[in-house]
Amino acid sequence: MQMNIDLQGLRVMVTGGTSGLGLALVRQLTAKGARVAFVARTAANVERVAAETGAHGIVADIGKKDDIYPIAMQVTARLGGVDVLINNASSLGPVPLALLADTDCEELEAALAVNLLGVFRLTKALFGALAASAREGREALVINISSDAAVNAYPGWGAYGASKAALAHLTAIWDEEAKPDGIRLLVLDPGDMDTPLHALALPDADPSTLKAPDLAAFEVIEKMLDALSVRAQLLPGEHA
Repeated sequence: MQMNIDLQGLRVMVTGGTSGLGLALVRQLTAKGARVAFVARTAANVERVAAETGAHGIVADIGKKDDIYPIAMQVTARLGGVDVLINNASSLGPVPLALLADTDCEELEAALAVNLLGVFRLTKALFGALAASAREGREALVINISSDAAVNAYPGWGAYGASKAALAHLTAIWDEEAKPDGIRLLVLDPGDMDTPLHALALPDADPSTLKAPDLAAFEVIEKMLDALSVRAQLLPGEHA
């Protein structure tokens, strides 16, 4: 698995950047020269990943409204703006997974707070910075990480699936609305991965049947580059 590209100067924000897909993205993006900021809730993990990769770590909770603007301010201050936002952080809702009839309102609310509202709030808080990147002739892209649970009715995945389904439609609408600002938004399903989140949901799953986070991150970055290339073709004058 090789990606012979140089992302020098590209400014990327990743949520949930200390484990699973998020960690793999931070590692690969920094290795290719991108300037990366990431957010996660546990200070020790943030410090460890920041020391390992050279990325800018932020300790905060995407699911908490009061954390959003401090995150946005730190990202723009540390990176000097933002070109790509990858909303990767996710919450399962009830653990162990539960049928909807057995799901507490607070558990559904927790899944929505991270998977939908957190994405909405952070994207909105960084929208001006993304639009500024587009005006400057840089790429401006938001990638929202989803799941096949957004389209398939898996028993026990109600809170997670409903939040991801809402996220997919939110993304589609916002992509239409953001075209005048030169910002693209897309939703990506990386597939079933061998991550702590998947192990939490299905502890008996065979890891050998799951996609490695490194491979999933490689595929996400490939799709990111495809989206940025499309934008460059649509707006050639900005890159002259």
